[in-house]
Amino acid sequence: MIRRHFHDLPVEARQAIADKAGPVHAARTADGGLNSGIAAFLETDHGPVFVKGIPTDHPQAPAQRREAAINPHLPRACPRLYWHIEVAGWDLLGYEVLPGRHADYSPGSPDLPLVAAALAELQETTAPTDVPIKATEQRWAAYAPPGSAALFSGDTLLHTDLAPHNLIVDDRAHIIDWAWPTRGAAWIDPAILILRLLEAGHTLVEADAFARHFPSWRTAPAEAKEAFASANAAAWQEIAHADAAPWKASMAGHAVAFHAHLHALPGNR
Repeated sequence: MIRRHFHDLPVEARQAIADKAGPVHAARTADGGLNSGIAAFLETDHGPVFVKGIPTDHPQAPAQRREAAINPHLPRACPRLYWHIEVAGWDLLGYEVLPGRHADYSPGSPDLPLVAAALAELQETTAPTDVPIKATEQRWAAYAPPGSAALFSGDTLLHTDLAPHNLIVDDRAHIIDWAWPTRGAAWIDPAILILRLLEAGHTLVEADAFARHFPSWRTAPAEAKEAFASANAAAWQEIAHADAAPWKASMAGHAVAFHAHLHALPGNR
C-alpha cells in the first residue's frame, strides 16, 4: 500500500483530526508497518497522538474497523483508541502514543520476559461476543489436516500476528496492531510466537521451551498442536508461493521445520 504523509490527507480529513486532537503542530510519518495508508505521530494541543488510516474503499478497510471495535476489550497494556472517524473517503484511528521501541526477540534478549508477561496477560482475556471476529477453526480450516480444525476452537482472544514490530517495549511490553483478532484456543498465540522466535535465531528446542512458559501450550493436546503446526506450515507455504519476498520464504521454512519437530516428538510418531 502506498504510504502517504499527514499533509497528503484531504483538508477535510486533517480538520476532522484537529477537531478531535487539537491543532496539529508537527507530524512525523512512522517507519514500517506498510498496511496503513497513513501512519503518523502528531504533536497537538492535547498532547501526542498516533493516527493510522486507510481509504474507506480499500479492501483492508474492514480490518481497520475491526481493529477499532476490538480495542475496548484489550488488556490495559495495549494502546487506547481515543477516536475513530470516517471522513473525506478515509477511515482514521487516533491512538494513545506509547514510548518505547519494537521488541527484540533474539536469544538472551532482556525483552523476552516482558513479551512473555504481555502474552500471559492476553491469555487471560476472553474474546468478546459483540465484535464480529473469526474463529481459529474458520481461519485455518482450509489448511488443517482433514477433520482437525475443531481442535483449534476456544474462547480466548488471540492476536495471531506476534511479530516483534507488533510489540512496543518500555518497562513492559505492549501488544499493538490488532488487525486480525481471533477467537480460539489460548495455545494458538504461543504456537504463532514460536515461529517468530525461530525467525529471531532461536533453535526449535529453545522456541518450544519458551512457549512452555504458558500453561495453555504445556497442557494443549499433542495432536492439536501438531495439526495446527501442519495448518500453519501450509498457510505460510501458500503465502511464500504468492509473494517471493525472502522473509516470507524464511517463515514458511520455519513453519515446516517446526511441524516436523512436533511430529518427531515422542507420542506423535
